[in-house]
Amino acid sequence: MPKSIEEINKKIKNGSAVVLTAGEMTSLVAERGTKEAAKRVDVVTTGTFGPMCSSGLLINTGHSSPRINFKEATLNGVPAYCGIAAVDLFLGATARSENPLYGGAHVIEDLVSGRTVCLDAEGHGTDCYPRRELRTSINLSTVASAELTNFRNSYQNYNVAVNRSESEIRTYLGVLKPNLGNAGFSGSGEFSPLINDPYFRTIGTGTKIFLGGGTGWITGPGTQHCNNPRRGTNGVPMEGAGTISVRGDLKWMSPRFLRGLWIKGYGVSLSVGVGIPIPILDEEMARFTGVSDNDILAPVVDYSKDDPELNGKILGHVSYRDLYSGEIIIHGIKAKTFSLSSRKKGEEIAGELKNWIEKKEFLLTSPAEVFEAV
Repeated sequence: MPKSIEEINKKIKNGSAVVLTAGEMTSLVAERGTKEAAKRVDVVTTGTFGPMCSSGLLINTGHSSPRINFKEATLNGVPAYCGIAAVDLFLGATARSENPLYGGAHVIEDLVSGRTVCLDAEGHGTDCYPRRELRTSINLSTVASAELTNFRNSYQNYNVAVNRSESEIRTYLGVLKPNLGNAGFSGSGEFSPLINDPYFRTIGTGTKIFLGGGTGWITGPGTQHCNNPRRGTNGVPMEGAGTISVRGDLKWMSPRFLRGLWIKGYGVSLSVGVGIPIPILDEEMARFTGVSDNDILAPVVDYSKDDPELNGKILGHVSYRDLYSGEIIIHGIKAKTFSLSSRKKGEEIAGELKNWIEKKEFLLTSPAEVFEAV
């Protein structure tokens, strides 16, 4: 008998809902099958933690006396965008300061960690906003609002990067050794949120999620969202495919799940923790959430030539089970693997979200609009 999100929420409220993490659901489906799992389980929690460059902070600093309308501004020396309204700023995670190891992502981490940040600004100097200069310190307790926003998040699947050239190269997936010497990837395998609902049956605009240690919302499909990717026979995308855009209040987040990082030869990025609860409405959703690392195939791409030229060439596919084994074989050559994302953190996020639901602190939401996936 199919279930509804409303029925599942009633069970959460009365404490009878059965909630499993994605890893636990994979084991249950393998042992008992999809039909039994669909009957027993109400919610499956997912989690991922890795670099999400398309992130930023929308911050309203509150008004000074006299008032100022920002023309130019920096936060700890990192330039912020001012072309919004008087004291609104947008700070991109990948924005850089004069220190190449410090950028917007680190400012975001500083703020969420409770540290004070230096704001330097110039004003336009108008009749209603006469101030022309401002130098002050801000933190999350002094600003009017601070919203973490991300325009492209939680790829369903992603490339495995290798290097077939004779020289070392530096990429956003890490430093790649020549002649297929290693392979970089980023993803949480069977814990990956969008892999567990590959056709976006329950995920869409308005879905409430775990974001950066607090709660957030999906605001729509992410940039570069793909509705019709190549899929395996199990429905799992075999390329980047779906993405989501998200937003949440930074004041409720934690540096445990929001960290600035520097990638050698590439620049600054922000590691973001995302967890999405998947309601088990029927047997099909049980099958989707029972996906295993062995069922998820990622494309292997040469980042010395094919990725920069965007020619679409793929060297082959490898499973996440192989990626996590520490070694893959590409064209007969063994390449050691490394990950820019943290599987351990992804599992921790899934466990944290499970705990919230079991404690009746988090209810599911019906999306206002699902993303069409064909």
